[in-house]
Amino acid sequence: MSNQPQAKSLRDVLLIHELTFFLLVILAGTAGVIGMRIWDQSSQESQRIHLMVQEIQQTRGDLYRQMKELFDLHFLKDPQAQEEYNVYTLSIDTHFRKLLKLTADSQEKSAIMELNASYQDLIQETQHIFALVEDYNNAELEKVLNTHLESSIFHHYEIISARAERLLLLKHSELSARLEDVKHTAFTLLIIPIGLALLLLLFSHIFLKRAIVRPIRNVLHATSEISAGNLDHKAPEEGVAELAALSSAINSMAHELTHSQEALVRSEKQAALGLLVPMLAHNIRNPLASIRATAQVADNTHLDQETRDSLTAIISTVDRLDRWTRALLAYLHPLKPHASATTLRQILQGALAPLQQKIQEKQISVQLPDWQDMNDRMLTDENLLEQALYNLLLNAVEASPQSSEIAIDCDIAEDSLHITISDQGPGMPFTPDPHAASPGPTTKRFGTGLGIPFAFKVMEALSGHIHFNHRVKGGTTTEIILPRDYQSE
Repeated sequence: MSNQPQAKSLRDVLLIHELTFFLLVILAGTAGVIGMRIWDQSSQESQRIHLMVQEIQQTRGDLYRQMKELFDLHFLKDPQAQEEYNVYTLSIDTHFRKLLKLTADSQEKSAIMELNASYQDLIQETQHIFALVEDYNNAELEKVLNTHLESSIFHHYEIISARAERLLLLKHSELSARLEDVKHTAFTLLIIPIGLALLLLLFSHIFLKRAIVRPIRNVLHATSEISAGNLDHKAPEEGVAELAALSSAINSMAHELTHSQEALVRSEKQAALGLLVPMLAHNIRNPLASIRATAQVADNTHLDQETRDSLTAIISTVDRLDRWTRALLAYLHPLKPHASATTLRQILQGALAPLQQKIQEKQISVQLPDWQDMNDRMLTDENLLEQALYNLLLNAVEASPQSSEIAIDCDIAEDSLHITISDQGPGMPFTPDPHAASPGPTTKRFGTGLGIPFAFKVMEALSGHIHFNHRVKGGTTTEIILPRDYQSE
């Protein structure tokens, strides 16, 4: 089993690439949104502080003008001073209400309320002065206004107002410092996606070169080499899964072309040998018969055991050579069936018996017909049909992948048998022609051997038929139709 990591498919790589870019876009967008949101919040906070400072200053300005109206009322006897004084009182109250709405925390609220309380003290004091204004002469009234009201209460208000302004200015300074930090943070957050995008671009360049461009160049070179006749050239199986599979398919094609080339040479040699076999078989069998007869005559009980064993071995070898010669001639000469009563079950068992080792090695499951209550008796040439079924089953076993299944079905009618052999192999690249001069193109399953042509010849001799069909789910189905009672002509 290979320990190499499985190559990712091009589709997976593109998906990862797109997801990475999508995440980078999200990261950059998030950084921008966070920066804009913080900047907006800081801007609103800065505007709020500015408005509060402005309101405090406007309150101070109105207070100064209100005090002026107080002096005008008492010293200049301005008849409209009292009315103007009351207008400024309402305006200052409005400023304080706006300031309380603008406060953001308890510290600010406490400072504004303290300032408002100081102002209320000042108002109460002026009301007291208004109530006793008849009891004072001008000198005494001026002294009260200058010393008690302006120097004490108004001065206290100025101190509280300045303290509130310092609080707001301090917050504004902190806000400015925070805005600088936000600028640096936003810049960093934007730099990170840009840097990652550049790294991804560099990685994509390296990956495309190693996983796509170079494998494609190797595939093109391999096709050129194979087209030029260099079938031993191999395309490196590297890169993304699709290109690795393409390289593997090209290598398999070159391998199959090599076998096809070799099989073509063998086919041409067999065609030439087909003309010589009958003559050679005749010239070989005569000397073999003489050798066997001589060995039989020489065998004598007076000879030592070693000599007799050698003579027996000679006879056995000659018989084996004679059987091989007759088997070779069986394809070149017309078959002469010898019908006998048998059963299809017995013939299939005989055909499968020599294949048991191959079946067990490939862990193939062979599904046999349900023989129970089946009348499979027939009159045919048991040896010829067994050899034909053996060749067809051998092809099915060799074509079947590991741990697959071969199904053998049988449909018995009154005067015929319909046998079906289905495998899960790669399927046939051609349809064998029973009337062709040669077996057909060479593949692993249908080589230059005589298995299928011999089966055609047996079916023809037994008045049967063979059909080869492609299975929808892959593989080949071989259909055999035979008469139950063979009648020789």
